[in-house]
Amino acid sequence: MKLIVFERAARHHLGIVTGRGVLDVFAVAQQPPGLPHSVADFYRQGLAALPALAALVATAPDSAWLNEADLHPAPIVPAPGKIVCIGLNYRRHAQETGMPIPTTPILFSKFSDTIAASGDAVPLYPSSAKYDYEAELVVVMGRRAFHVAEADALTYVLGYCNGNDLSARDLQMLTPQWLLGKTLPKFMPVGPYLVTADDIPDPQNLPVRCWLNGQLRQNSSTADMVFSVAQIISYISRFFPLEPGDIISTGTPEGVILGDKEPVWMQPGDEVRVEVGGLGTLSNRLVAP
Repeated sequence: MKLIVFERAARHHLGIVTGRGVLDVFAVAQQPPGLPHSVADFYRQGLAALPALAALVATAPDSAWLNEADLHPAPIVPAPGKIVCIGLNYRRHAQETGMPIPTTPILFSKFSDTIAASGDAVPLYPSSAKYDYEAELVVVMGRRAFHVAEADALTYVLGYCNGNDLSARDLQMLTPQWLLGKTLPKFMPVGPYLVTADDIPDPQNLPVRCWLNGQLRQNSSTADMVFSVAQIISYISRFFPLEPGDIISTGTPEGVILGDKEPVWMQPGDEVRVEVGGLGTLSNRLVAP
């Protein structure tokens, strides 16, 4: 199932994307039991909400279907409780930055106001001069995961989406903690879709691509991950619970500006496009604040 979140009448709406169009979940008068009543409620329910959504597709009236081209996308996960990111999780990315391949997952976080939608303008503030992109597969959790085994970890996943872990490299490297360079406003665009886990049977076999101003800069695969999605979920869950709606950004492959011998950092006016597998296209233009 492919889902989208969009703005309509000053409210976030949940849509189901099909060949017929986009089904506005909240525009159906006769709603089946268990159907989420808001986007926040959908992410609270997580995997438990999917049967009601699937049933709705078969019975929805014509008035509930919309043309996707007419919609204004919102962040596919507007308010994650946790944003957990994995550093240096691609072998060739670690090599291009001159850093050792990790033997333990490197975790850092972003704040909730880094979330942005596909199509949103992302401001580049004068506090940094070294702005970089990072195309990433983002995992969205579907039920509470605490002390879960690696063999069971993928059963806790609601779905997957594109992410761009934007980075201010000079701020990131000021201290051993990367937070400052990772959590500027709108520095975590996600979307435009959430594709449920049942449609992504193998998250370790997805192409990861990123274009800067139309030039292909990253062209890799999740097969190059040091730690798989299942390993990451299991590892994180040893220390703190992952809740429905939490997101994990699983790291970026080679091809970032940081790895260039003569880096030309991003500037206002640049456009970044990210495509991971069949998760659609995440596109954002960078602007002066």
